[in-house]
Amino acid sequence: MKQLSLDNLRTFVSVIEQGGYSKAGEWLGRSQPAVSLQIKKLEEQLGRKLFTKVGQRHLPSTDGNWLYPKAKDLLQMNDAIFRSLTPAPLSGRLRLGIPNEFASTLLPGLIGEFSKRYPDVSLEVTSALSRDLLHQSRRDNFDLILALVNPDEQTQGELVLEDDMVWVGDPGRPLAGDSISLVLAPDGCMYRSRVIEQLKQQTRAWKISYTNADLTGLVAAIQQGLGVTALAKSSMPDNLAVLSHQHLPRLGTVNICLFNQDTQHPVVSKTLAEFIKSRLNS
Repeated sequence: MKQLSLDNLRTFVSVIEQGGYSKAGEWLGRSQPAVSLQIKKLEEQLGRKLFTKVGQRHLPSTDGNWLYPKAKDLLQMNDAIFRSLTPAPLSGRLRLGIPNEFASTLLPGLIGEFSKRYPDVSLEVTSALSRDLLHQSRRDNFDLILALVNPDEQTQGELVLEDDMVWVGDPGRPLAGDSISLVLAPDGCMYRSRVIEQLKQQTRAWKISYTNADLTGLVAAIQQGLGVTALAKSSMPDNLAVLSHQHLPRLGTVNICLFNQDTQHPVVSKTLAEFIKSRLNS
């Protein structure tokens, strides 16, 4: 017997309510290609086109409008079942530490959905370099930490995802010239260290043209043609693209780990950790 994916239905409803694939991706904490793939799978399973493209907008088709209220009913019933079987509502203050780039790409959708489901939880988020979040002098300031760890580094954290570290740039600005211009975070950033380490092993000239700790600032610089950067593939913004060029060396992988600290609210912390893991592995 065929069964609908509630996850695909939730994405379908989000596209309609948020007004498009990109905004739905921001709300759900997923990339636009991931949203498109979920909609495609749902359409293939139902044998119907659920959206029509008008200009740059995706508008629900006749079948999409028919499905929308029924999908909402199914999702509400699913959520009601879990709320009813939850022993007690989650509450309390949770202090989350997260790398800057994931704060920009993962958090917007995750916070919206988490807060909607657990309105009595107060979430306090600090974004910084992984090195700073994990420093012994700061770790006790957090209940839960998401951080990047080198694959060869021993860690007490839970491995969530072994991700590719990739070169990232503006798709409309191909790599050109005799020198590689870099847009990087400050000293202490794992991406910066890995990039410099790999570029020192080859002969092509390179320079750091811009430094900023915030991903938004790095993206703006890239779009102004100041250079390229490196990120974990899962943290790449939709408006940038993975670059492949003979003069850009391979950067290897990076481990994305969760560190669940001693906390007064272990159930709340564990629940948020599961939210983060599901988003990163979707």
